[in-house]
Amino acid sequence: MFVTLDEIVARLGGDLAGDGNVRISGIATLDAAGPEQLSFLSNPKYRARLAVTRAAAVVVAPDAAADCPTAAIVTPQPYLYLARVAQWLNPAPRPPLGVHASAVVEGVVSDSASVGANVWIGPGAVIGDDAVIEANCSIGASCRIGAGSWLHAGVTLYGGCRIGNRAIIHSGVVIGADGFGFAREGDGSWVKIPQTGGVAIGNDVEIGANTTIDRGALEDTVIETGVKLDNQIQIAHNVHIGAHAAIAGCVGIAGSTRIGARCTVGGAAMIIGHLEIADDVNISAGTFVGKSIRKAGGYTGSAPFLEHGDWLKNFSHLRHLDSLADKIRALEARLAELEKKS
Repeated sequence: MFVTLDEIVARLGGDLAGDGNVRISGIATLDAAGPEQLSFLSNPKYRARLAVTRAAAVVVAPDAAADCPTAAIVTPQPYLYLARVAQWLNPAPRPPLGVHASAVVEGVVSDSASVGANVWIGPGAVIGDDAVIEANCSIGASCRIGAGSWLHAGVTLYGGCRIGNRAIIHSGVVIGADGFGFAREGDGSWVKIPQTGGVAIGNDVEIGANTTIDRGALEDTVIETGVKLDNQIQIAHNVHIGAHAAIAGCVGIAGSTRIGARCTVGGAAMIIGHLEIADDVNISAGTFVGKSIRKAGGYTGSAPFLEHGDWLKNFSHLRHLDSLADKIRALEARLAELEKKS
């Protein structure tokens, strides 16, 4: 597929500097790009590479346009612009419409959907227009999958789960397994609490490979519109994740925690249960979140493993380090004054 710079700018906007007839067939980095490829500069630390790139054109911010030796598309957000160009140039190849002969369909499938080999679609399930269900997926009874959603091979939806429009769900994802709910007997044994809620997933959600989202105990686990989940994330029962949050790989979120809109969570962060995380919170990789976060902003931290009582005492001291430092500075000032008088 070839497009010209003029066609790109006509479709996506931006200001063109240079020959609009330049043809583009793909995307590459500044170092690797060739004479038919589009590159980009979004991180200032790579600015020196702009001078030696062989790219046909580069997407740059206004402050770098003068340094570009090739044709350029000038836009305030080069990385975002490149993402849109890449989507246009790399449409996913769609499988043929219809239901594979080996699939077992007990629900309703739109005529415009594609259902692959060895898929099971349970009774009462509904597959929306233009949806793609790849091989070996299992769609439980009464599930709903919205228009344009794409389930890659080997996805499992337990009964009663609801997926919005245009979702992308990667291989190995399990949605709707029982949450970890047990009551303890006096003798130390455990009694299972039936998990009777479901999982409700909004529009334009992407879920990475081998991520698991448990069903709610009584009410639904909820993933709102536009959420992006990386691989190997565990989301426990009754968690609620706000719109357009993004969560990196290996994060664990315990039950009944609510995460606000537009939050980001770095890889391997752990969030305990029954917390409230405000909108626009950014949690760094590896951070342990042990209490609610009520204010937007960035949060980072971890602690060494200790006996629980010792950990609580040490953490209590850590929370007061700033005030202790102020007291020490005040004492040092008073000591200095006393030394002058002596």
